[in-house]
Amino acid sequence: MGQEHSSTDKEVTLHHIQELYRKFASECPSGNLHLHEFKRIFGVNSNSTEEESAYMEHLFQAFDTNKDGHIDFMEYVAGLHLVLRGKLEDKLRWSFKVYDRDGNGCLDRQEVRHLCFLKPNDRHNDPDAGNIEDICDRIFNLVDKNNDSQISLEEFIEGAEKDPWVMEQLKLDIGPCDWFVEHQEKKT
Repeated sequence: MGQEHSSTDKEVTLHHIQELYRKFASECPSGNLHLHEFKRIFGVNSNSTEEESAYMEHLFQAFDTNKDGHIDFMEYVAGLHLVLRGKLEDKLRWSFKVYDRDGNGCLDRQEVRHLCFLKPNDRHNDPDAGNIEDICDRIFNLVDKNNDSQISLEEFIEGAEKDPWVMEQLKLDIGPCDWFVEHQEKKT
């Protein structure tokens, strides 16, 4: 869900957040949210694309901070607050954690390629976007300051904050508030 707040982001109100809490309570009376329930709450179903499903799986894993295979209410609240109202640096740290699939504290080329795969919808409409290998190479050229073929958390944050193109490639989604408000409006 994204990194930056812009003047074009719609505001996520207390009412919107309360609605997500209500959904948690109704969908998960046991107090534990499993992947299929998480996807259902956020509208991912059998009609969703493979990319949307993979994106939700990564978000689920990021919300599941204790890695026990489900999200309890506190993990849910903390994740929603960060994604919808957190500061840019906190969101970048969280995105880095999502992308660092092996948990070693660095992003290698395979993880950056996977990151690029998660955002294909933006590229289909952009003839200048290039292929995933070109995008991966450009990200490494701009962000990997010590040329060790890995992107550290510090390089990730610095690169995203300094270069708008890098930010666009590295952020988890474009405008989380817009996405969330629009998604909620479709259901009413």
